Amino acid sequence: MPIHEEHLIRPENIKTKDNLVIDGIDVSGHWSTFIESRVVTDYNEEMEEEIAALPGGEFIHRCWQCGSCTNSCTVNAINPEFNPRYWIYLIRMGMESELLRDKDIIWQCVSCNKCTYACPRDVFPEGVMKATSHWLELKGHTEKSPSMHFDEVFAEQIIETGKIEEGRTIRNFFKRTGQSLTQDWMIQMVKNLISNLPVKLLISMGLANVLRPKTRNWAAAGAAISEYAEEKQEEQREALGLTELVEMAKQETESLESKANS
Repeated sequence: MPIHEEHLIRPENIKTKDNLVIDGIDVSGHWSTFIESRVVTDYNEEMEEEIAALPGGEFIHRCWQCGSCTNSCTVNAINPEFNPRYWIYLIRMGMESELLRDKDIIWQCVSCNKCTYACPRDVFPEGVMKATSHWLELKGHTEKSPSMHFDEVFAEQIIETGKIEEGRTIRNFFKRTGQSLTQDWMIQMVKNLISNLPVKLLISMGLANVLRPKTRNWAAAGAAISEYAEEKQEEQREALGLTELVEMAKQETESLESKANS
């Protein structure tokens, strides 16, 4: 399916002759502007299957390119280059090199889910954006995005304690992403909380930060969730052909088990 949006034409593909005369007629400047043909030679025919193997990407095959996702997108309203419909098109066409040109903005999805509500085919575009971001990281095309760091911090806390403690989540996320806790907006938010929340709740939140309470009898459930997550991650690496990473992960697991038993 052809791409019709004008803004998707790469600037380097627009060619203009400053001095051009054809059959005695001067067509210099914008009169001679044309779009250079694009030649793609490095198709990744398995890219759609790779994205579909990751959480959120399972229904990418349903997309019929109606554009509802992009039209409703919160980020696209601010930055027209953020275009879920176009990226889904590139993935299904296997045009990996074209997708990689936008690798630095794909992770900016804010998970507002407007696209998911608007999609008439239940593609779950928000999930596809997360899967694509994860795919870029697993393939080594990008560093871990802030959103991925947050997901990991959140999941680790759940697996460890069976509880969600917002203060610790924010603190660990900021630490992992190299951010300072003394940002102006953070200080203002804390002041607002102190002035508006009941004293009893503030004390409870403070104790939770220090004592790190766990859900009763959580050890077995946490271990089961951790094991399941490791299995899924291994399946994902195998689906993406990352056999070396799979082998390294297995060796690391065996090493940890050996140390635990010794």
